[in-house]
Amino acid sequence: MSPPPLIELKGITKSFGMGAAAFQALKGVDLTIERGDFVAVMGPSGSGKSTTMNILGCLDVPTSGVFKFRGVEVQALSRDQRSLLRRRYLGFVFQGFNLLARTSALENVELPLLYRGETKKARQEAAERALDQVGLLPWADHTPAELSGGQQQRVAIARALVTQPDVLLADEPTGNLDTERSLEIMELLSRLNQTGITILMVTHEMEMAEYAKTIVHFRDGLVERMERGHKSGTPLEEHA
Repeated sequence: MSPPPLIELKGITKSFGMGAAAFQALKGVDLTIERGDFVAVMGPSGSGKSTTMNILGCLDVPTSGVFKFRGVEVQALSRDQRSLLRRRYLGFVFQGFNLLARTSALENVELPLLYRGETKKARQEAAERALDQVGLLPWADHTPAELSGGQQQRVAIARALVTQPDVLLADEPTGNLDTERSLEIMELLSRLNQTGITILMVTHEMEMAEYAKTIVHFRDGLVERMERGHKSGTPLEEHA
């Protein structure tokens, strides 16, 4: 029997507010993401992409519908169980890096393991491995102020990788970078995806989205269409 998809969304809705002031951000989203995929999520402001990413990241819950992660219905879990799922299986990368300014790259990367209660030796070894993955081990002792924007984002990616997550969720990871640094980050994410990490990335830039294997376009609270990325190694093809 084949394993279930990594992520399944069926009929997902999300409403904010009550009564006449209620706003329906998602209107019945259906989406399946397989293990090892690299998905770029695109769409205009208010299209529902950020709300969907918050649900996928277990930061919010749908109003209705079914969200399954590794076959488990996430909306049926308690808040504490969702928190455990998030810490164990998910890594997050943000547009603004979110690094501690007076702390070295190594110590920034160690943080998720500190919250887990790992020993100092285990934290340091894991952080060094993660920095090596993103090509920044020689900069382990540098603070964010001593690093370029691209290097800071690499540290942020290493911090997301240090817990060895199944899924990396990246929210506009190149939004604060120039074109050259942006392409470096996308090449890095592509290489990480090739090691088996599933990546979900929100972006406004088609040039960056084309590194993904799958591009999902949102509009008006629904998935409008899906297509293949140009740089994913497969021809561009639209599908329902």
